[in-house]
Amino acid sequence: MFLEFFYLLRARGLEVTINEWMTLIEALDRGLAHASLTGFYHLCRSILIKSESEYDKFEQVFAEYFQGVETPEDLPKEFWEWLSQDERERDINDKGNVDDRFYREFEEIMRMFRERIEEQKEKHDGGSYWIGTGGTSTMGRGGYNNQGIRVGGRGRHRSAVQIAGERNFKDFRQDTILDIRQFQMAFRKLRQYSSRVDGERTELDIDKTIDETCENAGMLKLVYDRPRKNTVKLLLLIDSDGSMLPYSRLCNRLFQAVSKSNHFKDLKIYYFHNCIYDHLYTTPYCKKEEWVETNWVLNTLDSEYKVIFVGDAAMAPSELYRKGGNSIIGLWNEELGIEWLKKFEKRYKKKIWLNPIARDSWEWAYGSTTIQAIGEVFPMFELTLDGLEAGIKKLLVK
Repeated sequence: MFLEFFYLLRARGLEVTINEWMTLIEALDRGLAHASLTGFYHLCRSILIKSESEYDKFEQVFAEYFQGVETPEDLPKEFWEWLSQDERERDINDKGNVDDRFYREFEEIMRMFRERIEEQKEKHDGGSYWIGTGGTSTMGRGGYNNQGIRVGGRGRHRSAVQIAGERNFKDFRQDTILDIRQFQMAFRKLRQYSSRVDGERTELDIDKTIDETCENAGMLKLVYDRPRKNTVKLLLLIDSDGSMLPYSRLCNRLFQAVSKSNHFKDLKIYYFHNCIYDHLYTTPYCKKEEWVETNWVLNTLDSEYKVIFVGDAAMAPSELYRKGGNSIIGLWNEELGIEWLKKFEKRYKKKIWLNPIARDSWEWAYGSTTIQAIGEVFPMFELTLDGLEAGIKKLLVK
């Protein structure tokens, strides 16, 4: 049953196991999908998908496989108008009026359903034959037949394919561009490497509390640990303006997330345009005189700072390899841009480069030559949740 769907899920990168698929088949045999494609959609997602981050990928595959499938949710527009107008509530005292055909097999009901759609030309209330409201038909809305198809009710305007097509979970993806909260959660990982303060255990350890509660047969068991002392020092260097303009909102989110974070002993944020030269700017506008000398930063901030560059690394090769390659008019650099970058590589033990350009475009996008060159100096990661987490792990490796 739906074996091609199983193989499509696997082909699109979703790790669906045979055991999970057999569990789904068993659930279908027990009628847990309620003979509805929408029910099947929710059942599949609850059994086959193990993480919220995979919901969006699942929805894309679901919409791809079931696109065009006609379901009870896909009634003609006029039927929905008939079913939504003037719903009536009435008591049924004569139980004998209930259609005795409601025990038919689902396939037979579906055949009847399609026939009714072809036959019915107007709104209908009550009765035991037409698709309508308040009646006893095996198909309709707000009626009294507990067997058959429920047409309408809550969520009636969205079929399973429509729900999947809305992609409500795209922000949960691991490979999506980050929002402020995701930045904050990712940077929070740095906190676990701060040192513990000697003293009483006053900080609730959520992970251990969950583990101990599970081991304690579900009875809550709180676990406390000593509070952490922030020891992480972070230097954030952000490329601004020029080719980074399309990513300005993303960089602004990053700035806000880092600025609001309380997980650092010290935080320094500076800006540059395309490449680093004699000065680092104190604002994203990269204006003259609103800067500090790069050598001052290198000499003042010790080697324990963890350094994160954020930029597309895309520029003219001359900006890396020529004297005077600085693209800002009126500024001249004696030292090559690539040499300035190598100074940071030598000075700091832990450093990464986050690139907002998709990794699979690095080899052919504008600036591919300089992207490759900078990637040889710094470990470069894609600016997605997966990329940021991988980059932070790189920063934390002892």
